[in-house]
Amino acid sequence: MTVIAVLGLGEAGRIYARDLRAAGFRVRGFDPYVRADDDQVDSVQEAVAAADVVISLAGARAAEGVARQALPHCRERAVYADLNTGSPALKRTLAELARAAGVAFADVAVLAPVPRRGAGTPLMVAGPGAARFAELVGPAAVPVEVIPGGAGAAAARKLLRSVFMKGLAALMLECESAAEAAGEREWLRGQIVGELSGDAGQLVDRLIDGSREHAARRVHEVEDAAEYLAELGRPAWVMRASRSWLASLLAPEPQDRQPLDHEEEA
Repeated sequence: MTVIAVLGLGEAGRIYARDLRAAGFRVRGFDPYVRADDDQVDSVQEAVAAADVVISLAGARAAEGVARQALPHCRERAVYADLNTGSPALKRTLAELARAAGVAFADVAVLAPVPRRGAGTPLMVAGPGAARFAELVGPAAVPVEVIPGGAGAAAARKLLRSVFMKGLAALMLECESAAEAAGEREWLRGQIVGELSGDAGQLVDRLIDGSREHAARRVHEVEDAAEYLAELGRPAWVMRASRSWLASLLAPEPQDRQPLDHEEEA
């Protein structure tokens, strides 16, 4: 029977421990601050000593310290899988620690909120232990995509995705805040849904190409939008960032260039 150690029993760690146990794995969990279930042990050493896979979900800030505690006690051919959202540099550091301990390292990026799908959450994995990790968790129907590149490759993709997802979340928060203050929440929600319900690829192209082509005009528009949010007493952090991006696209214009005399939809 495959043995899996889960280090860190916060929300995601508890869910993985539960689902992997239900899939037939023997699970040993450890967390110095949380008491989660009967399979929890009293030390990192006890958790990892017999484990085929060690899953770290202790958080990025604690990831290196936990790895330094765990790796000297991991068995030969074990895979140390770091599922924390950390930088590529951190993952490379962990990989070096694992290599020195003779343990295969897997840089694992979690691509969706774990509470939504549990152990069925899509994972992306890179590093020397990537293929072995996918093989070992395969019986639990964990969706794993192995990508090329060393440790840090999966973390890099995850953070690129975060630029989009967290940036989009910030935009939605700013829209909601402003629309509620203006009494136009339902109308603006309909506008947003309408834009996102069409051809997504075409929308992305239009936003990027249109911003490059019409940056000067859009600078003034977002300035006006930010002023309006100030009148509403609402934050305009995204609008200010938008202005900075649009202004960065402006190239020095030839002296004889005439202003455009047509209007353009946002």
